[in-house]
Amino acid sequence: MIKKSGSILITSLLFLCSCSSVYMPNVPNTPMLSAAGEFSGGAHISLRGNASLNGAYAVSDHFGVLFSGSTMNQERYAKDYKHKLIEFGGGYFNTFGPDDNRILEVYAGYGGGKTDRVYREFDDNDVLFNTNVEEVTYSKTFLQVNYSSRKSNDLKLFGKNFPINYGTALRISHVDMKTFMRNNIGQTREGNVFFEPIFFTRMRLSDVVQLQYTSSANFGLNSRKFMSAGNSIFTIGAVVNVGGKIK
Repeated sequence: MIKKSGSILITSLLFLCSCSSVYMPNVPNTPMLSAAGEFSGGAHISLRGNASLNGAYAVSDHFGVLFSGSTMNQERYAKDYKHKLIEFGGGYFNTFGPDDNRILEVYAGYGGGKTDRVYREFDDNDVLFNTNVEEVTYSKTFLQVNYSSRKSNDLKLFGKNFPINYGTALRISHVDMKTFMRNNIGQTREGNVFFEPIFFTRMRLSDVVQLQYTSSANFGLNSRKFMSAGNSIFTIGAVVNVGGKIK
């Protein structure tokens, strides 16, 4: 009886997991561009293994272009989760403040992604008796506002001072399924609008390289079963800025 109850509980948990979000957000591009010709690149990784790459280039003193991508391949005993996302964008940036060390950026962009999920159910003898495969492709548009400052506070670590600065980004993402298959059978497609406030902290190792910690929340503005707000961002990474106004 106990084993049977345990099997029911496991099956129920698998069902609930299958209703978690198929949308895995990437680390937003927060390049802190300041002048024409500046390049920013970043690489970030979460504890779950979601890896993000960001790149940005200042075409002029106030216009920049963006590229972002993320990927994840998590294989476990009862669940696999794989996703890929790529997006492009562009927008306006400006520096202000008494020392031109505050930066406002407004970007918009478009992209697309793919998520594959596999759920496995086992009986009391650890024999696989059911597999559920979900395959989703989707498109994404986003609008993002970044505010950051190169004015820094020093952190003393190992006898050395490391400048610390902070920033935030507010991103609104509209994500729409293009295809949704479960065990090769077409399903009703879903879409949602996500509000994603992001906060990041950077520790400068040199005039070019900084370490970055990123955290975020994720709110779905509509109630959805699969395209829901089930994932947030907690990553560590490195950012490189070449050119621009160095303070």
